[in-house]
Amino acid sequence: MTSAFLKRIEVILMDRGALILLAMLICGDTLMPLQVGHAATIMLPDGRGILPPPPVIKSHAQEADIQAFESTRALKNSNRWKLAHNDADLNPEHMIGDFSCAAGFKLLPSELPTLVAVLNALEKPLEQRITEEKENWRRQRPFVGTSQPVCTPDADKLASSFSYPSGHTTWGWLVASILSSAMPERSSQIMQRGRIFGESRIVCGVHWKSDVQAGYMNGSAMFAAIQEQPWFAEKMDSIRKELQNARVKATPAESATCALEHEASQESF
Repeated sequence: MTSAFLKRIEVILMDRGALILLAMLICGDTLMPLQVGHAATIMLPDGRGILPPPPVIKSHAQEADIQAFESTRALKNSNRWKLAHNDADLNPEHMIGDFSCAAGFKLLPSELPTLVAVLNALEKPLEQRITEEKENWRRQRPFVGTSQPVCTPDADKLASSFSYPSGHTTWGWLVASILSSAMPERSSQIMQRGRIFGESRIVCGVHWKSDVQAGYMNGSAMFAAIQEQPWFAEKMDSIRKELQNARVKATPAESATCALEHEASQESF
């Protein structure tokens, strides 16, 4: 090949790279670059265009929010309160373990490295998206301005952040959706645990009921957006295999914890 021809190829490749970069910048509000074992770009939906606005003052929905907050203050130091305190931990490895009873065996993060890697990789872009949504509505949390008890250790930090939609609920529902897709035979139990995970934020007093309901929608939208993206589909195959292998040598989930979660599933707020 002549040097002129090679130079022409180099120019074409540089131009193509510039076009790709330009496209990414133009779509920056919806496309977030994410490294998940290889170069990949994920697309996360924007809840500002999906979720309804939070309830307005004196509306029936806001009255229901207030009633749920006030009634759940009586749960302080109860078993449900302790479960809600446990559910406040969003560390991916901790969250995976929270779904052990729902899965039917003890989920050990050490045996599910792909699931841990996917959740760790999703953490920052998903948190960024939720922050954008919260900044849009700037809804104050229910405990702010009151002396009512809450069951999360970072109440001071939460007081300066916004409430709608619930990020914990979004995360819990997304994790539940991933596990449910990987273990469809346990889907009902897993999604029930996802519901309980969200309701724990009501029990803790750090989210309104409608924040949690919006979190369920948000988590569903997040999962719908990523489940057919090539990088995620590839990882899901590995997650399914890891879960199948883990089940073969699994130990039972803790019966006391499972009983507590079953009791929580019977409650309504």
